[in-house]
Amino acid sequence: MKKGFALLGILAILSSSCVSKKKFNDLNDDYETTQNDLKAANMQLNICEEEKKNLKEGYEKQVKTLENTNAALLNTQAEIVTISKTGAQNLEKSLESMQEKDLQIKTMQDAITKKDSVTLALVTSLKGALDNVNDEDIEISVEKGVVFVSISDKLLFGSGKYEVTQQARKVLEKVAQVVNDKKEFEFMVEGHTDTDPIAREVITDNWDLSVKRATSVVRILQNEFDVDPKRMTAAGRGEYMPIASNDSRDGKAKNRRTRIVVLPKLDQFFGMIEDGMKNMK
Repeated sequence: MKKGFALLGILAILSSSCVSKKKFNDLNDDYETTQNDLKAANMQLNICEEEKKNLKEGYEKQVKTLENTNAALLNTQAEIVTISKTGAQNLEKSLESMQEKDLQIKTMQDAITKKDSVTLALVTSLKGALDNVNDEDIEISVEKGVVFVSISDKLLFGSGKYEVTQQARKVLEKVAQVVNDKKEFEFMVEGHTDTDPIAREVITDNWDLSVKRATSVVRILQNEFDVDPKRMTAAGRGEYMPIASNDSRDGKAKNRRTRIVVLPKLDQFFGMIEDGMKNMK
């Protein structure tokens, strides 16, 4: 139910083929803002649940007190005492407050359930589309409501190159078919490298290589498979987010990868909550 995931890396911009540093910083700021908004929503949800619990306990104590009072009056054959008008009004207000908190919690839970259902449908579609691809080359995972598609560089690129292979284009076409049908998602293409240094005429270092690889993938998704560029961000992580040790060949191979991070549009998520609140009035 709770969201969050690893901070965005630094996008190195060394040529016109990469997104501008300002654009990436703006996107990064927007992403952090939506993450903070999501945390605030989760905090509000916890507060509502705690208030509901306190109201329920208070109501149960009131009911128990009234039951004990009634029993005592019956046992002593005393006159019947009814709840005063003020007491009844206070009890009614407490019940109304509990009902309002219940509706708020239900609205948030419905929005989260809907988002999780859409995410599950996305993962199912991706796994179905990429079912015939070698499992060692592609990995699909979900962390805190975010979908990750990790593609090994041996499938996408030649050694030290950033031109996408013909074989990889078939994989990207399948990914594009899925994301084009899921308009409620945006995504970031991240390039990752190992620690082996590289310096060529058009490649300054691993950071530069990772960015060029990310933009190569983005261009193909846009130009060849009609993915809306407004939904995409190209980013280079260089060698700074390894998933394995760079002390072995196998570890370096795992670290050389391109990752597609599929992000839910949090403005739509909060819109669902706002609409639910409006309907309560």
